Amino acid sequence: MTDKLHPISELVAEGWEIISSSSPLDTLGTPTHSVLLRRNGEHKFVTVNRKLIGKAPSVSVLDV
Repeated sequence: MTDKLHPISELVAEGWEIISSSSPLDTLGTPTHSVLLRRNGEHKFVTVNRKLIGKAPSVSVLDV
């Protein structure tokens, strides 16, 4: 992924479909966005954690 500020948008533009999403708070009270995506029988689980102001978010992508 090249767009670190909008990783979900980039995957959807590539043809991935959003199946489910949630935004619980972590232990510090910061929202952690989790999204499950599907394309052609494959699944990805993407987690996005926002950093301090001015920094790119932390993104992890797992193939499920």
